[in-house]
Amino acid sequence: MRRRNLLLELGTEELPPKVLQRLGDAFSSRIFQGLENAGLLANTSSFQFYATPRRLAIWVKSVAPRQSDGVEERKGPALQAAYDSEGNPTKAALGFARSCGVDVSELEVREAEKGAWLVFQKQVPGRNLSEVVNQCLAESIKQLPIPKRMRWGDSDIEFVRPVHWLLGLYGSDILACEVLGLRASRVTWGHRFHANSAITLPSADSYLKSLKTTGFVMADYQVRKATIEKQILRLAHKANATAVIDPELLDLVTGLVEWPQAIIGEFDSRFLKIPPEVLISSMSDHQKYFHLVDDNGALLPLFITVSNIKSKSPKRVCQGNERVLRARLSDAEFFWSSDQNTPLSDRTESLKRVLFHRKLGSIYDKAKRIGLLADVIVQSLSDDVQSNQKLVARAALLCKTDLVTDMVGEFPDLQGVVGRYYATNQGEKKLVAQAIDDHYLPRFAGDNLPKGKVSQSLALADRIDTLLGIFASGEIPTGDKDPYGLRRAALGVLRIMIENKLDLNILHLLETGLKNYGQTQPSPFEQPEAICRQVLDFMFDRLKSYYHTRGFSSDEVAAVFACRPSTPLDFDLRLRALSKFFRKRKSAAKALAAANKRIANILSKSGSNIEVISAVKSVDTSLLREGPERQLFDELVRIDSQVTRYFNDNKYDKAFEVLAALREPVDNFFDGVMVMDPDEKTRHNRLTILAGLRTLFLGAADISVIRHE
Repeated sequence: MRRRNLLLELGTEELPPKVLQRLGDAFSSRIFQGLENAGLLANTSSFQFYATPRRLAIWVKSVAPRQSDGVEERKGPALQAAYDSEGNPTKAALGFARSCGVDVSELEVREAEKGAWLVFQKQVPGRNLSEVVNQCLAESIKQLPIPKRMRWGDSDIEFVRPVHWLLGLYGSDILACEVLGLRASRVTWGHRFHANSAITLPSADSYLKSLKTTGFVMADYQVRKATIEKQILRLAHKANATAVIDPELLDLVTGLVEWPQAIIGEFDSRFLKIPPEVLISSMSDHQKYFHLVDDNGALLPLFITVSNIKSKSPKRVCQGNERVLRARLSDAEFFWSSDQNTPLSDRTESLKRVLFHRKLGSIYDKAKRIGLLADVIVQSLSDDVQSNQKLVARAALLCKTDLVTDMVGEFPDLQGVVGRYYATNQGEKKLVAQAIDDHYLPRFAGDNLPKGKVSQSLALADRIDTLLGIFASGEIPTGDKDPYGLRRAALGVLRIMIENKLDLNILHLLETGLKNYGQTQPSPFEQPEAICRQVLDFMFDRLKSYYHTRGFSSDEVAAVFACRPSTPLDFDLRLRALSKFFRKRKSAAKALAAANKRIANILSKSGSNIEVISAVKSVDTSLLREGPERQLFDELVRIDSQVTRYFNDNKYDKAFEVLAALREPVDNFFDGVMVMDPDEKTRHNRLTILAGLRTLFLGAADISVIRHE
């Protein structure tokens, strides 16, 4: 069969720019996978996805016109169950034949190592390409990552946006396929303004060139993105400036245009007295402009916007963008000036009118609880406790007050940032102002962490209070739903503790935080212990993904998790020591992991109730008859106190190095000693040695769960 290239394009109203690349990738990869599963692709086949605001498309190389004919085989009952002793078919055989629509005589016998069965085979003609494509299109569209679909007109068809055309070409022929009420043709459409007319394509391979030369459309997402970046850099260079190209903004702009034309504009330098974060937010978040800085990183009164048209009067387009930005910056200038007429300390009462949660009171209540818990935290962290307590109390009082300013009302993403500027201008101490901003860190995965004990205490208290309150209210995250960002909050707590090396007991903080709710709410929540345990389990579950992204195996995490360390920092120290042990002492580590698993199995099956605090104190030395058990016991005696001291000092890497010496005596013990001796006292004594050995290892991690293939 002669293979040809395939092109499919779905034409739509403007698609959501933030998810355009994800939509294009999902649309094309699932179609390609469907073609591959259907056996229509060659080893040399590949695909390219195209995505613009008005289209999703895929081009596939070397596709067969139809599937090869195949054989469908159904497995029936075992041969011994298919016929009775006289060789007559049983009900099982007759029923199987009937379900296949044939007589028993048409069934075949298939023999294998495990026995023989009746089977039925029939020839299945291969489907043609159009049938397969119809199925692939339908499945791909059904599985697209679209949270909300819409209907249009009087149709029941649903998609992320109304669809207007379907292009389907196989080589130079139109492919007979249909989806979303549209039949495929060889017609696509050009740019909405430059070439808003039908473009007839002669073949699948003419797609990119025809759209670009005739339709003013750069269909290739990556090419369009690279073009935009190149245009921005060129304009910035001409202006002797550096363009700050945020990857998310670049993706967003790429999803907004089909024919990108970058334009540089400027704004009045008087606006530079406003905090740069406000100006940048106005430009990037609200207007989708790229800002420019000088060699020192200072913001310049310049911006670059990307238009979707090539205007005959680019200056007028630029002036329009400047006019819109000027209005936004004038509003920001007014807010900046008027807000500071009221000190942050005078805004605390206004927080009583801002609801945090219907069951958890106001933001004012939350700020009080943050202060109480942050005070406990800072006492555990600080050397200069009294001074830092005063700073934490002041920062907690003010940390949410910028929420009731006009500036944050207009720029909600700048909460904390605005508060820091206002606090600084109003004479608050530097650490207090910094904490107002930093307590929101980290705002997203990979973001910076708060610096300093005051900021860290406030950040931890804020997140722990939210986690406790929302869990206590019964609104636990399920599936993809996490409206309060609790997963992000939990991970933030863990990152702050681990990466800043803060040795804090989470359970103690959770218990303290929940008690604080009783001081701001009419009635405390019921079952506080259950809530604390629930939140603790939720938080430690976040560690799995946290460490997975850092290259630790799930087995290593599970080994440490089994010991339930009381602090995230302790968890981190154990995990890193364990991972290092298995990397550097691979052979000994694997052998000891296998031995621990064997010991755990022996102890669980022995039925003995053995509680061992110290192998040295619990073993009856008079019962040690065999050389290997004496050798293992002596080695345990030698290292017991040393390992325990290392564990108590959190020096787990040194403890593992000492434990590595147990490999040989453990191997000799299992080779030369029968643990389950007929004599009850001897058996119990040997089980006690093993229990002591296992207890020693459990001081760091349960290495028995680590696979040692």
